[in-house]
Amino acid sequence: MSDEQAALPIADCHQHFWRLDRHYYPWLCDPEPVHFRYGDYSAIKRNYMPPDYRRDAGANRVVKTVHEEAWFDPRDPVAETRFVETVAAEFGLPTALVGAAWPARADIEAVLAGHAASPLARGIRNFPAAAADPREAKRGAPGSMDDPEWRRGYALLERYGFSCDIQTPWWHMEALAELAADFPRTQIVIVHTGLPSDRSPAGLAGWRRALERAAEHPNVAIKVSGLGEPGRPWTLESNGPVIRDAIAIFGPERAMFASNFPVDGIVGTFETIYDGFRAAVADRPLAEQRALFHDNAVRIYRL
Repeated sequence: MSDEQAALPIADCHQHFWRLDRHYYPWLCDPEPVHFRYGDYSAIKRNYMPPDYRRDAGANRVVKTVHEEAWFDPRDPVAETRFVETVAAEFGLPTALVGAAWPARADIEAVLAGHAASPLARGIRNFPAAAADPREAKRGAPGSMDDPEWRRGYALLERYGFSCDIQTPWWHMEALAELAADFPRTQIVIVHTGLPSDRSPAGLAGWRRALERAAEHPNVAIKVSGLGEPGRPWTLESNGPVIRDAIAIFGPERAMFASNFPVDGIVGTFETIYDGFRAAVADRPLAEQRALFHDNAVRIYRL
């Protein structure tokens, strides 16, 4: 890593804070674990706040962050936004937030209005209904991006100037591309690199084709994050090709690096992951690197 790379500012556009002693997060608080793509996640079942994040970030020059909703109590998703506002007021982080909302739920208008009351709110994250395997993927399922009720709620985002972070596996990118075309004034951000969990040649070829379809639409961007594999440490050897392919497909102006901390702490330290990002793009011009680490997130999330 060069001195120039080390000096680049970081706008971490996907991180989480939580207080398990004060709030209910079903996946973190319930005794029975949920199915999780990294496997055992017991190590993160503890309070995680800005001092913990700053400790993990270490010498990395993080100047802004975006708090991503963290599967808070679904009965009152706006309560998480109120909690995050108190965190920002006390600690100076995060800079902005992405709230939870379910477009097909009957309370979607009230939830969006509740988030919008916060000056930190920039958009929502949603997990549309998805198949577990590309061979099972089909269009039109309830709760999917094709569902008329889901789209009815999604259409309300434009009213608030909200973006939508969509976390869905790559085999649903055709539906995401059509959504982007039908709502061109709503920014979509693909979460966690489109979830390239199958690292076989065939799996990665399918992932690349899916991202190319989504990237046809200028209102779609991608977070390069969440690249862990169950039972394996985060390595540049494994993740470098995925990082470079995602950036090549979307271009350096529509891709953003993010930590996904503390969750990605399961597979690697903050330093390991960000040093890996830097190494993966070391051959790119410094201005492009700055865009990937900072400028694109600042523009897309209005930081």
